[in-house]
Amino acid sequence: MAGGENSSGFGNLDDAELGLRERKKRRTRLMIADAALMLFLERGFDAVTVAEVARAADVSVNTVFNYFPTKEDLFFDRQLEVEEHWSQIVRQRAPGESALTALWRAYLESLARHDPYSGLDQHMLAFERVIQNSPALRAREREIGERSEAALARTLAAETHAAPDDLTPRIVAGMFYSVYRTLHVEGHKRLLAGERAESIAPDLRLAAERAFALLEHGIGDYCVRQAPAEELQQV
Repeated sequence: MAGGENSSGFGNLDDAELGLRERKKRRTRLMIADAALMLFLERGFDAVTVAEVARAADVSVNTVFNYFPTKEDLFFDRQLEVEEHWSQIVRQRAPGESALTALWRAYLESLARHDPYSGLDQHMLAFERVIQNSPALRAREREIGERSEAALARTLAAETHAAPDDLTPRIVAGMFYSVYRTLHVEGHKRLLAGERAESIAPDLRLAAERAFALLEHGIGDYCVRQAPAEELQQV
């Protein structure tokens, strides 16, 4: 490549220096995100400016935008991880396990842990209240959900070698995500109303079991992962 640059764009820097730069970038990103979240929780999303976030993080406004292209990105700083969550579950399912079974299992495990994906994380209540009080954040949250569904559809298409014009992966992703979104919203709503996660979880589990049972009759055998050939030969 011209000028002796490597593919990273850092020229001839060795691995140690590249690692140091990446660590510094991650620390800066985290510092900005933490400063922003503190302000958002204190005053609400719409009342805080990017300039105020920059001052709190002791960086320039341009630096903030280098890491976070929009103000909404400052709040949802882990949105890429969220968007890929259900796709990752499908990609990591066991041989012989269908996509639906893997997603169902992962949701029930999430529900048992009361983690953020269950909608029952008590520690996320302040975060959720900020979202509910901001039209911009509610809109971004919907976008993240739509991108999560689209990512799941792409994964299902890849795993089943679906033709480009095959709508089945998008339909299946939409069916799962409709169930998940309904359960997640219900959990948030009841938490915000003052109920405890321990009292909500059994109701959500029962609703989830009913919903997934309905889906299973229609798509339960869709996207079953085949065992590797060498394992089949040993059976």
